[in-house]
Amino acid sequence: MRYQQLRRGADSHLVAETNGTHYDLTAAKPELEGFRDLARSASVADASIDALAADVLDDAPEIDAGDVASDRDLPVVPEEVWAAGVTYQISEQARQAESDTPDMYVDVYDAERPEVFFKATPSRTVGPNEDVGVRADSEWNVPEPELGIVLYRGDVVGYTIGNDVSSRDIEGENPLYLPQAKVYDRCCSIGPCIVSTGDIPDPHDLSMSMSVTRDGAEIYADETSTIEMVRTCEELADYYTRHNAVPELAVLLTGTSIVPDEGFDLTAGDVVSIDIEGIGTLTNGVRTV
Repeated sequence: MRYQQLRRGADSHLVAETNGTHYDLTAAKPELEGFRDLARSASVADASIDALAADVLDDAPEIDAGDVASDRDLPVVPEEVWAAGVTYQISEQARQAESDTPDMYVDVYDAERPEVFFKATPSRTVGPNEDVGVRADSEWNVPEPELGIVLYRGDVVGYTIGNDVSSRDIEGENPLYLPQAKVYDRCCSIGPCIVSTGDIPDPHDLSMSMSVTRDGAEIYADETSTIEMVRTCEELADYYTRHNAVPELAVLLTGTSIVPDEGFDLTAGDVVSIDIEGIGTLTNGVRTV
């Protein structure tokens, strides 16, 4: 199933989509106000999130797909968003090109231990159709489309799309500036939904594409597949949770496989759309922060 969050005035509703039909789970069970509630209830019942949601569908009213699209909110509010780096060869090459210390990225790409770093708090994360941010003190900002792993108490329960917006010139100047290049206001977007693990049997064979428009014209477009990822989702989740007190709900982004050319700079007013097979399309505007 796909799970989306709708904002209707002051109320938030969890919606499940199956076979093209949307059901308001919150209207049927007010206790299921968000995805966290569903995941927590499934954990207590020792059941899958889909099995728990299926028990509610008969009592849940249907919602028009147009209303879902217009009222869509951040599908999950994780206490932490983390990310993995240099998990695709193209990312390794791009990081080498931007960096004054390029050899370190080769070492990470080939190493047993992946690069896993903190990316965002809830206050720095936006949802579908909200603006992501680019730093005013950076001259080279890029979107980074990524498959996101949704974890409940460290266990993988679903997948989503993430945009790991980054300042390449700040990171390239010195790898120790990575937190400033990655963590700032509106630095991350997640959405448009969460797809359960049951609906994505193989996250390592999904087509992915990204386009950027400016003043209504497409200025960048590319596509790839998660089959190019050198790490597995299980491996990245294992290193994230290893010797780490992980929160109840987290999202782990798995690395970028689409890197715009060196002359590309994301600017205020641009619109970024990221599509991943089986999940959907995450669209965000851009503002300077």
